[in-house]
Amino acid sequence: MLKDCEAKGFQPINRGYNAVFRPNRLSLGLVVPIENYGWNPVPTLLQHLERIQLAEELGFSAVWLRDVPFNVPSFGDAGQTYDPFVYLGFLAGQTQHIALGVASIILPLRHPAHVAKAAATADVLSGGRLILGVASGDRPEEYPALNLPFGDRGTRFRESFDYIRQMSETTPVFENSYGSPSGGMDMLPKPTAGKLPLLITGGSQQDPAWVAQHGDGWMTYPRNTALQAQVIRDWQGRVTAAGLPAKPVMQPLYIDLAEDPDAAPLPLHLGFRLGTNHLRSHLKALESIGVNHVALNLRFNRAPVETTLNRLADDVLPDFSQ
Repeated sequence: MLKDCEAKGFQPINRGYNAVFRPNRLSLGLVVPIENYGWNPVPTLLQHLERIQLAEELGFSAVWLRDVPFNVPSFGDAGQTYDPFVYLGFLAGQTQHIALGVASIILPLRHPAHVAKAAATADVLSGGRLILGVASGDRPEEYPALNLPFGDRGTRFRESFDYIRQMSETTPVFENSYGSPSGGMDMLPKPTAGKLPLLITGGSQQDPAWVAQHGDGWMTYPRNTALQAQVIRDWQGRVTAAGLPAKPVMQPLYIDLAEDPDAAPLPLHLGFRLGTNHLRSHLKALESIGVNHVALNLRFNRAPVETTLNRLADDVLPDFSQ
């Protein structure tokens, strides 16, 4: 499923990025944990590996981990609970083809040297399957726990982003608020493609033109289709204005897959309860407006997970496969 191929129109980076993001096409992934835990902020993580391996076997293009350092009660979602980089290393050895994404690492909460080394390690161990989303963070409670200010996270995001980019170079020498590498030392390993694919989430406290210029793609949030189309046109316009090749767009989508394939969409948090026929139509509409990848989230899905994954593979994935 994952191939080392140049996606014409998108600058190729590594195996995962090249396979997941194709111009004028939409691919499908899954948000981890792949389970229903709508009733509780903390998932069970039962059969977490078996479900990721099933997703790979069925042909989903990516799985997406999250960076949730603390279980913040007001946020109401502990994510997959495992540290994303430790989990990436584990999954790199337990899967073969599926892209391993993070949506997204909260850069101001971590030193960029640690992010750069951990991400490059996961990329090498997985054979170039890492896609790294990055964000400035939206949970104020986490910052005091690390003795960090919440208000200047935008500045620290930019500095961290630049530091990580520089670490892909050989013996980089630069000055940065996080440190000033010098003296001929180097950071190893290097990413498989010479750089990490970095997708910026939302605005990340940055000017939209900066996001379009520096990110290798954009992670945005679900909106009604007409508004999402305008938002994507604006993004594409900013990329073009920067004189850069086209860059991909992805979004999440929560679903509760109904047994009736013709069940009409009913709204739920950042998504819908709906049948496979309406899901396929909605995804086709997203593809037509320039969404290149949708990460399906089954947190509120009421049917058994394995049943849902197989139904998606049979009835939806064929329209969005390689």
